[in-house]
Amino acid sequence: MKMTTKLTSLAALIIALPAFAHHSGAMFDDQVTLELAGTVTHFDYVNPHSWLYVNIETEDGEVVEWGFELDAPPRLRRVGISPNFWREGDRVMVRTRPLKDGRPAGFLVGAVSDQGKTFGNANGLSVDE
Repeated sequence: MKMTTKLTSLAALIIALPAFAHHSGAMFDDQVTLELAGTVTHFDYVNPHSWLYVNIETEDGEVVEWGFELDAPPRLRRVGISPNFWREGDRVMVRTRPLKDGRPAGFLVGAVSDQGKTFGNANGLSVDE
C-alpha cells in the first residue's frame, strides 16, 4: 500500500471518530427508566438532536425543568413528529432513561400528552395519573 493511501485512510478515520463518539448513549442510564409528569415549556426541533423541555414538580413542591433528548428532525418526521407536535403548556407524561450524573435530563423513550399525542414506548402512560 502506498504511503499516500495509508495517510488518506488514517485521516479519514481520525475525522470520523467524533461522529462515533457523538452517537454514544453512554451518558444515559439504560438500567433505569423514570416516568415523570409535567408541563411542556418548549420543544426544540433541531439537528443533530431535538429536545423536549418539561417542568416537573418534585415531591418537595419545587419545579425543575427537565430536558429530554430525541432523534433528529428527519427521523422524527418519519414517525409523525412535527415542530408543533408538543406546545408550551401541554401536560405530558414521559418515560426516560436519565443521565447517569443526576442532572435533570434524559433520553426520551416514550411520551403521551393530554391531547392524546403519543411518542415511542408510551404503553401504559397516562397524563391523568
